[in-house]
Amino acid sequence: MNAIAQAKTVAVPQQHKALRFLTAGSVDDGKSTLIGRLLFDSRAILADQLDNLHARAAGEPIDLSLLTDGLEAEREQGITIDVAYRYFTTPTRKFIIADAPGHEQYTRNMVTAAAGSDAAVVLVDITKLDLAARPVVLLPQTRRHSLLAQLLRVPSIVFAINKLDAVADPGPAYAAVRDALLAFAAEAGMAVAGVVPVSALRGDNVTTPLVADWYDGPSLLQLLEQLPATQERLDGAFSLPVQYVAREGQGVGAQPRVLWGRVAQGAVKAGDEMQVFPSGERAIVAEVRRAGATVAAVEAGQSAGVVLDRQLDVSRGDWLAAPGTLTPVRRFSATLAWLDTEAATLGRKYWVRHGNRWVQARLVEIVHCLDIHTLEPQDAHSLAVNDIAEVVFELQQPLPLAPYASNRIGGALIVVDPASHRTSGALLVREVQPT
Repeated sequence: MNAIAQAKTVAVPQQHKALRFLTAGSVDDGKSTLIGRLLFDSRAILADQLDNLHARAAGEPIDLSLLTDGLEAEREQGITIDVAYRYFTTPTRKFIIADAPGHEQYTRNMVTAAAGSDAAVVLVDITKLDLAARPVVLLPQTRRHSLLAQLLRVPSIVFAINKLDAVADPGPAYAAVRDALLAFAAEAGMAVAGVVPVSALRGDNVTTPLVADWYDGPSLLQLLEQLPATQERLDGAFSLPVQYVAREGQGVGAQPRVLWGRVAQGAVKAGDEMQVFPSGERAIVAEVRRAGATVAAVEAGQSAGVVLDRQLDVSRGDWLAAPGTLTPVRRFSATLAWLDTEAATLGRKYWVRHGNRWVQARLVEIVHCLDIHTLEPQDAHSLAVNDIAEVVFELQQPLPLAPYASNRIGGALIVVDPASHRTSGALLVREVQPT
């Protein structure tokens, strides 16, 4: 099935939750302009912003990229440095956009944007490609960003082939680039939600469907409106990382403590049996609260306050879960996106954060580092900034880890340098070795 057919058959979600998506691509691919076009066409621009854009244009077409490039350094250099978040709404859905930097130097910022995103729109500037070559050779950053989105388990990946207005014969050009993208995706084992042609500058096929005999698929916005929003698993066993413990009342007869956190998986209601990690103690849920009010139940993705039927020693960083479902883990394999300018070295100790708990850990093995050009694993004894590798870590204290593919909260950790306190890497658990 080709990408156009795939885009046409995307299931419409039963409820249109807000879609969080990131845009990524090489420098000057038109990411900021594309976001500006979405904001402009959806009337999500304030009147004073629009007046300012018209004033700067001085009679020329307005520069929509100015809506997202907010830092002074970004405007001076004409590149995106930091992640810019923007919001807009259509009659059927709300959207949260993350404009991720395209320059390789800022790939680490894309990791921030990808975390928690429901979709990734990877822009491909057709004017930068040799359209006479068969197959068309993709830019390294297109491959890097796509692979990074896949490794970070972004559920839906969309390719937007931009600047079709600058090509003399757009139909065959689009088909050639589309075929190259689909071949790359197949080689990488990457599921593609759609490949759409657009002109962010002119607005072709961004919010309004393209009228052309060589394309009969959806516009980019139509495709985004149909993509499913990622939801935490409701069918799994309940688990919640404790973020805050509140004690209500003082003195004799004081109310029990309320254990607050965001439900990672499953659901919880009064009467459920609960086990605390790492102590292993058990209790019954006496009451469940949400936004300060007592409720019947709270499910995955929602913040909850849990009151137990007896006092237990529970603090920030502990986990609440259905009995017997959390397994202590000291050793695990993971995909590591290295973000620090100081290399990751074997045997080095780091701090890792899982949920709300900090634990010391040691990098014991670099299984391989991924070559983004060939998609082949390469031997490595250290990792440089922006490297993506499969690694093995050992923990000083056990944590209740789960594979990231099945639990995006239980399977994600950040790595922090103990000396500089910099965020050094992002870990996505692949396999665990129970203690």
